[in-house]
Amino acid sequence: MAHVVATGAGKAMMERRNDPTHEYILRLTGTERPRVLFVGTATGDEQAYTLSFYKTYDSDRCAPHHLTLFHRDLDDLAGFVKGFDVIHVGGGNTANMLDVWRRQGLDEIMREMWDDPASNTVFTGGSAGGICWFEGGTTDSYGPTLQVLPEGLGFLHGSFCPHYDAEDQRQPLFHDALLKGELATGYAVGNLQSLHFERAGGGTPEFVTAISPVDPPLALRVEAVDGEIVETPLPVQVLEGTGPIVKGPSA
Repeated sequence: MAHVVATGAGKAMMERRNDPTHEYILRLTGTERPRVLFVGTATGDEQAYTLSFYKTYDSDRCAPHHLTLFHRDLDDLAGFVKGFDVIHVGGGNTANMLDVWRRQGLDEIMREMWDDPASNTVFTGGSAGGICWFEGGTTDSYGPTLQVLPEGLGFLHGSFCPHYDAEDQRQPLFHDALLKGELATGYAVGNLQSLHFERAGGGTPEFVTAISPVDPPLALRVEAVDGEIVETPLPVQVLEGTGPIVKGPSA
């Protein structure tokens, strides 16, 4: 069973060390000490973001590693990446990230993992790390004025709009793109909400549930119907943490 867990925020969620979303992701692997790979391409392999990953996905809860593509230090990229139970993609510039992946061949490596009927990999991440698994979404990759990005990996059909409760431009742009047919029917989540999809034996991916560490959550199915936008709340599992949330937004 392969999984995608797409989250609204990248860095903000990573900095919430004790957020139960992280444990939810790790439990999906069914492994006592899963191997987790952080891919920070969207911020140019920024060291501070990578350090934040190691503080959250520490060696007590998993076996953490990271991949650098701007200063690549390995030849067998496929052999390295395919050895992980979780691929965790950081937030940042989605468009630049996808271009680098395609130049380096990482997109095809991950697609082979996703298409493998025996795969039990969890693909996850927030913001850019959430958009990338869909066919498209909304992005700030091209400057402060948000734009439509229709070139996602397409592991999941439809579109994804993160930061729905945190950035004023997100909702109107997403609605307009759906009405114009620039993006397919999709999903919108707040910064702290995530969408869980699973794919059994290489079959059609299915939506499982939205998850949230806060209540009330924000997770919507968004579509254009007869020239109008329809937002339908998704079923949400509100997660309970095992300790206090020590850093990050509360909603």
